[in-house]
Amino acid sequence: MPGVKVKEAEPFELALKKFKKQCEKAGILSEVRKREHYEKPSIKKKKKAIAARKRAMKKQRKMMD
Repeated sequence: MPGVKVKEAEPFELALKKFKKQCEKAGILSEVRKREHYEKPSIKKKKKAIAARKRAMKKQRKMMD
């Protein structure tokens, strides 16, 4: 669980920004979105395969340059 220690003179906006960054690093928002709706295992498998293809294509393009 991300947590931020706020200093005496630190503005709220800065503390909020730090907290959001920690949440993003921990992957909390992506996890929440993933669990928001039920996804059938077959759809999960398809999405995973598509993501793997995208990564492979991106890696291949990098190798070409």
